[in-house]
Amino acid sequence: RPSLASAPPRGGFAPSASPAPFLAPGGEFLPPGPCLAVLCRTMEQLDAALSGGASWVECDFEDLRRYKEAVERTRTRGIPIALAPPRIFKPGEAGFLSVLLKAAPDALLVRSTAHLAVFAREAPGTPRIGDYSLNVANDLSAAWALDQGLARFVPSYDLNFEQLSGVLSRIDPSRAEVVVHQHMPMFHMEHCVFAAALSKGKDWTDCGRPCDRHRVSLRDWAGKEHPLVADAGCRNTVYNAVPQSASQYVRRMLEAGVRWFRVELLGEDAAGARRLVNAYREVLDGARDGETLWRELRASNVMGVTRGPLGREG
Repeated sequence: RPSLASAPPRGGFAPSASPAPFLAPGGEFLPPGPCLAVLCRTMEQLDAALSGGASWVECDFEDLRRYKEAVERTRTRGIPIALAPPRIFKPGEAGFLSVLLKAAPDALLVRSTAHLAVFAREAPGTPRIGDYSLNVANDLSAAWALDQGLARFVPSYDLNFEQLSGVLSRIDPSRAEVVVHQHMPMFHMEHCVFAAALSKGKDWTDCGRPCDRHRVSLRDWAGKEHPLVADAGCRNTVYNAVPQSASQYVRRMLEAGVRWFRVELLGEDAAGARRLVNAYREVLDGARDGETLWRELRASNVMGVTRGPLGREG
């Protein structure tokens, strides 16, 4: 992984041709109806999303070298794909971004202001989507994000439903990509728990990459196990053990003009990912009640869904 970081970014990147229904002449994404974006972390999840009802996919892989294959798979299905870089970008890590550009995706996820600058310079013709880590939490920050040339943005995870509704009422809601299912990321750290706990090495040069072979979680005082995920830069993210759902708010978001809805997968296998994507696709299509879905997921005790940061129904 770190060997990728040393490669310099390459100019002259030719943006790919995205399917016409998703691009306006100015480069903005304009879905013909409610669009289900699915963020995948494995190739198996990607295949499940492509067959389960996703109209857009976003990949956040630990192994960036698989991005080229991911793009090729989506091209055969005619579904657009965006690729995500590691959340942190430091000097000497330009090679990570170069791998994304070489894969020629339909769009790029922007996770920091450094990504904004690099992608604007190296891939000016490729649509860019601002991820939640840009912390767009009000209409002023939304205007700033869109002024940077972003096609759309993911609102900050700090917003509850009432606050999100307030932001949406003051902007073009079709430019927001609202996350309706996720495991909340709680900590993002330089310390690699995989290397420290599962190897005798000191860092990526001699740890043996235990993150490629093991799944790790951190158990809290209440006995809940919070998943741990490593990225390409050997940084670790701790995710909340309990997934959060906003399915009960989907109808109201649609009425407010939201057209982009994101489901974030984490540790689901192919079958679980397909069921989850299918369920949210049915909610967006009006074939399933969002409140019922939330209750079913909670009652089954499989998903353990809570209302989380989107607050209580007002």
